[in-house]
Amino acid sequence: MNVLFLCTGNSARSILAEAITNSLAITKDKFRAYSAGSHPKGALHPLALELLAQSHIPTTGLRSKSWDEFAGPGAPKMDFVITVCDQAAGEQCPHWSGQPVTAHWGMPDPAALEGTEEQKRRAFAETANTLRRRIELVASLPHAQLDRLSLQNRVRDIGKQ
Repeated sequence: MNVLFLCTGNSARSILAEAITNSLAITKDKFRAYSAGSHPKGALHPLALELLAQSHIPTTGLRSKSWDEFAGPGAPKMDFVITVCDQAAGEQCPHWSGQPVTAHWGMPDPAALEGTEEQKRRAFAETANTLRRRIELVASLPHAQLDRLSLQNRVRDIGKQ
């Protein structure tokens, strides 16, 4: 199943979600993750890259990109589309073919934190840990035994935890 994580800038939260999903053993045979932004910054946040490197999570192929790449012809069909920031959740999204399960997992932007470098690193780590827990919960759902509406409700509920 394909999952698309969306955020406005596609430089921190959505990038972390993409990389974490693609690196977890529990998701390896279930999901292929992607990320995109409504207004991509064009570069990944250095602290996101640092955290991924320290966690031994591959960063090859990660880039800040527009969600338009996933709405056009030839784009992979998404089974899940999850917004991870409040701004992207409120924007008019492109039409996703195939009626994917959608959910909003709003969380604070670690890249926007004002503070010391240590406080910023801690914010990135907390964001990554929250995303990891949520992704693991989605992966552990009995997908084959849930109808689409039940699955959508469960994925949305995970974002509220």
